[in-house]
Amino acid sequence: MADDHTPSPSSGPVPLQRGKACLRCRKRKMRCDGTRPACAQCVRAKKGDTCEFDDGKGKTRTQLMREHIARLELRVKELESPEQSAPSMTLFDPHAISPYYSESSSSSSYDSPGKLSYSASASPTPFPLSDQDPRRGMLSPLSLDSPDVDPRAWDQLNFADIPSLPAVDSFNGVEPPLDHILLEIFLPHRLQCGLDVHVGRLRDSLTLPAADQRHPALMNAIFLWACFISRPGTLSQYEQLYLSRATSFGDAMQFTSKPIDLIQASCLLSLYFLSNGRMLEGSYHASAASTLAVQCRLHQIGSEDRMLAPDNWDSSFELPPPKDSIERGERISTFWQVYNLDRCASVMLRRPATLPDSDHPWASITTPWPQRIEDYEDGDLDVGTGSPTIRAFFVQQSQSTSLSGFSIGALRVKASALYEGANRLSSSWSPRSLASSSFSDNFNAFEHSIIRFTATLLPLHQVGGAIPEDKYALVAIHSLAHASMIRLHAPFMRDDGVSREKCLRAARSLIHITKLITDSDFDFLDPIMGSCWSSAAKVLESELSRLQSSWPDPLNTMEVRTDLEALLYVMTKLGARLPIVAYHSAKVQSCLDGE
Repeated sequence: MADDHTPSPSSGPVPLQRGKACLRCRKRKMRCDGTRPACAQCVRAKKGDTCEFDDGKGKTRTQLMREHIARLELRVKELESPEQSAPSMTLFDPHAISPYYSESSSSSSYDSPGKLSYSASASPTPFPLSDQDPRRGMLSPLSLDSPDVDPRAWDQLNFADIPSLPAVDSFNGVEPPLDHILLEIFLPHRLQCGLDVHVGRLRDSLTLPAADQRHPALMNAIFLWACFISRPGTLSQYEQLYLSRATSFGDAMQFTSKPIDLIQASCLLSLYFLSNGRMLEGSYHASAASTLAVQCRLHQIGSEDRMLAPDNWDSSFELPPPKDSIERGERISTFWQVYNLDRCASVMLRRPATLPDSDHPWASITTPWPQRIEDYEDGDLDVGTGSPTIRAFFVQQSQSTSLSGFSIGALRVKASALYEGANRLSSSWSPRSLASSSFSDNFNAFEHSIIRFTATLLPLHQVGGAIPEDKYALVAIHSLAHASMIRLHAPFMRDDGVSREKCLRAARSLIHITKLITDSDFDFLDPIMGSCWSSAAKVLESELSRLQSSWPDPLNTMEVRTDLEALLYVMTKLGARLPIVAYHSAKVQSCLDGE
């Protein structure tokens, strides 16, 4: 007779006693049968060799890791002060959160340095090793080694917020390395930062041999941006570490095997500094990117065969031919990344643009318009004709004879060209210009270029329906077009009623564009939006001052104040992410407060 206490097949398995499941099943909240040495779930997932139990009968890998860290801390203490018996120091406390901004001034900060300067002590200094410690060389400026992380820090990370992160299973059952996490955090923001690269190849580079990986300068700049994006979360504590690595190029400039990576890194660094209000450093790295791009002749991709010079034997700066259409496409995209940064930064910094574009054979920009990386991957490549690109856009009535001239990337480039060109033309005006008709002719022609370009853009009521990446880009493109009109007419709006009306109309168009932006969009907006909104705010501030000093007009005054409040709202939202925008939003708030 069968034992009465034997469960029938229909009664199901006996529930496992609490705390007896393996660590892998606990983490995934899966039913575990407790079989040793490996449970059925781990065996089924081919993870039997990593199945472990934490029931007091043995040490887990986490416990062993913590003990190892404790031994390292003790060893560091012995090396630094062998005669002392003070408590051993902590290598790195990932839970220590410090203020992001110091109260001390910095010569590289924008206008109000005490508020915008990034503090060098914002993050704890990791690995304060002695000069004699053999591990000091592990953290060279160009190192890609992830910093050691206290295991408890992983508990504060929500891996569900990184949907593109490979499954934990792909890392042999342990948490993914920090560099993989930082890269996946950055990738959704890459276009926001102006970096358009093949995502698959960038991911794969982390697992390739060192010689085939992307340059550490680029990867450290990417990790820096990931930490910046993560503010004020756990990973933001590594921001100062990656800033130090990314800005310490060291011997990088001696080796020209990966100049494209160095140019991209310089662009990312420049945008990082500009976004944080550190304008001189932003200007420095933007100029470096422009110089390197011209030196490598990225501005003349497609005209290589037509530019053979008598001294072509000196080809130390010549890039090798691209391996395929993707590599060629990334070079094209990199040049236009530099161009967008150079033109927009010149307006923000009130300095001449660095990239030349003239009829001189060495200075003419002939690189074809940028296309999507997917187009390059499909082999749909605009090889270029060797003819001027930007100058043809301004001279020809038609926008472009090439389909690539209508891509999102090309429209962004044209908007940058208009923005800088309008600012340069209007700032060249002087009272003597009235005696010459050339300024007036150029002014009218440029205004017509802005109007013509704006008419070719996707109507605003359709922008909201575009895919997110295109939507963010189109919002920036429309905004730059209207900001260009403001920059063109701003010097004359005080004394000329027509210019004033055109500036006001452009400012209100910018406010209308902001209605397309949802709360979730602010994380992905192009940093140039802050500059565009600042231009509109200055127009409205000037109009408010004019109305208050003239015959009282309560209705118009209230309308202008309402417009300023609308701008203040979006500037405050973006300013929570970009300190430089927060600085300008504070000025708008002061204007509304009557200060």
